[in-house]
Amino acid sequence: MAPEQLDGFSLAFPLLHDESQNVEDMEYSSTGCKLDLGSTSFFKTCFNGLNALLGIGILSVPYALASGGWLSLMLLFVITLATFYTGLLLQRCMDVDLNIRTYPDIGEQAFGKKGRLMVSIFMYLELYLVATGFLILEGDNLHNLFPMVGFEIFGQVIDGRQSFILISGLVILPSVCFYNLNMLSYISASGVFACIIILGSILWTGVFDGVGFHGKGTTLNWKGIPTAFSLYAFCYCAHPVFPTLYTSMRKKNQFSTVILLVCFIFCTIAYAAMAVLGYLMFGSEVQSQITLNLPIEKLSSRVAIYTTLVNPISKYALMVAPIVNATENCFPNYCNRRSFSLLIRTALVFSTIIVALTVPFFGSLMSMVVAFSTVTGSILLPCLCYLKISGIYHKFGIELVIMIGVMLMGTSAGIMGTYTSIVEIIGQL
Repeated sequence: MAPEQLDGFSLAFPLLHDESQNVEDMEYSSTGCKLDLGSTSFFKTCFNGLNALLGIGILSVPYALASGGWLSLMLLFVITLATFYTGLLLQRCMDVDLNIRTYPDIGEQAFGKKGRLMVSIFMYLELYLVATGFLILEGDNLHNLFPMVGFEIFGQVIDGRQSFILISGLVILPSVCFYNLNMLSYISASGVFACIIILGSILWTGVFDGVGFHGKGTTLNWKGIPTAFSLYAFCYCAHPVFPTLYTSMRKKNQFSTVILLVCFIFCTIAYAAMAVLGYLMFGSEVQSQITLNLPIEKLSSRVAIYTTLVNPISKYALMVAPIVNATENCFPNYCNRRSFSLLIRTALVFSTIIVALTVPFFGSLMSMVVAFSTVTGSILLPCLCYLKISGIYHKFGIELVIMIGVMLMGTSAGIMGTYTSIVEIIGQL
């Protein structure tokens, strides 16, 4: 899988493709397992991409803006450009070899077996923790809405929060059993529309339900920049899913110019609009999740809060899809058996339920690990892999300068996010 060398440099991407090789007809991996290749249309990939990018971060961007002040909104656009660029780098890495289908494949192409192991650790840890965090979010929000709920199983009392985590996991389980992103796009569409409804409901609350837009805020708060930086960066942590989306596309040449562009522009508009709306409505009093500020007695507020619960359910299956595929490919003799695949997916869901139920301070601990692994997986590793595969580090140029700047920014965001999360954990001890 090594790229062709030419005068000391390696090709960043193939200049000519062999038209006789039909990528969409490749249905099996080298291990004999079925692959989801070339079946997903442009619009369905858009929904999957939007669902991956437009996550629960939309609830926290007003708090990020309040932490850093109005000028910190520029950080959002800088991070958007940086992560869009690293998304393009991942596609270029995949174009080097048609056998590259996953993020770990990119790591192996760049750094061999050690590169595959490094990428796999960061990627699967991040996706697993994000998926587990979805269950925790569901349990916390539902428990706040229905604090008296609880039940007993075999003499074991399960309180409200634990009950809702378990129920949420069981509700999510059927979505994980979808076998390709073509089918999963319908669930992704519900997640995208849920975000639009949340944004519209909050706008309605501000305009028609008496909240208004009276929060003046501050121009710049240097002490809050680390928090704002890490929260903005968390909004664009979908890069481990990008290779899966790219591989599943019917027309892969649309990925960079259309899919990434459409998804990043739409998501950035949504994030910026929510940040500005929330800050104008509640000013410095805005909480870490804007839904906690909404007047619960208003219909628009209840719509926003209940719709928030749909978001994690719609995203869980997309986040764990790479983990499922990697696990199944570890058992080539069984991976094409539907019963074995269902067992793997069910075990994965229940493992995240158990972690969400048992690990103390998991919310803050997850924030710390995700702050580190997200920046590594979405900013640092794409740059490092592309530098090695393309060989442009041999020659000083504008693209090398850009990548060094992006990596420095990513390192700063990771350090800031990890630091703030550690402070939160210490505060809970």
